[in-house]
Amino acid sequence: MAGELIRLGVPKGSLQDATLKLFAKAGWNIRLHHRNYFPDIDDPEIKCSLSRAQEMAMYVERGTFDVGLTGKDWVMEYDSDVVVVDDLIYSKVSNRPARWVLCVAGNSPYKRPEDLEGKKVATELCGFTEKYFKSIGVNVDVSFSWGTTEAKVVEGLCDAIVEITETGTTIKANGLRIIAELMQTNTQLIANKEAWADPAKRKKIEEMNLLLQGALRAEKLVGLKMNMPKAQMEAAQDVMPAQTSPTVAELKDPSWVSVEIVVEESTVRDIIPKLKELGAEAIIEYPLNKVI
Repeated sequence: MAGELIRLGVPKGSLQDATLKLFAKAGWNIRLHHRNYFPDIDDPEIKCSLSRAQEMAMYVERGTFDVGLTGKDWVMEYDSDVVVVDDLIYSKVSNRPARWVLCVAGNSPYKRPEDLEGKKVATELCGFTEKYFKSIGVNVDVSFSWGTTEAKVVEGLCDAIVEITETGTTIKANGLRIIAELMQTNTQLIANKEAWADPAKRKKIEEMNLLLQGALRAEKLVGLKMNMPKAQMEAAQDVMPAQTSPTVAELKDPSWVSVEIVVEESTVRDIIPKLKELGAEAIIEYPLNKVI
């Protein structure tokens, strides 16, 4: 189909660079413009717009965007009525879910969420935090934080905070202590319900998800290619943890074969020396963009 088919919301802020990198590996190059919220993309069927991750689900639910990327936390925060197409486990720091945690000052007497009865809690995730404390029967005063949330505990403006973290480094650096994990979150590909019901738009969104997932899957994988003595193939297969059976091709010399495998990048340092001991030659390691 020629012309614009779907409107894509790209998260602005901390996830922006990681999102652009992921789309590039998936096959779409998105180019930003200075002080412009409408990036270019090399696909005439897609129109891009930037949006804060906190507002993305709202715009997708309203139909401003047909599809967008945002955190599971923000979908839950506003009970957004959208289709969750799939999880996309990536972030600005690591390929693992971030955590929303309940924190207090390091010297605070509070050790459990229940100890905060009647106390003040600051967070950007107000709706979810209120629902969490209600679910455990604890009454707290939840207030919205506009940023620098960690400092509010240190300055005595609140008794606890609910903040997002991946490594916990910033929380520890501010002298805070985690007393509970409230939720794990990750990026999700979400779609407007009407767009999802449109066959052409749904097909495009599903194809996008397929390639994004393939790019994510490839991030920790590499390809290995080598020539191997045919007599050593059985022994070689015992040290090759391939995603599937290795690809083996005959060479002009009938005593040798060409072998190609896909493996975890972290295992290469152990595999290559073992293959070399078995007589492998011309071993080539190469990066992968997508694994479908």
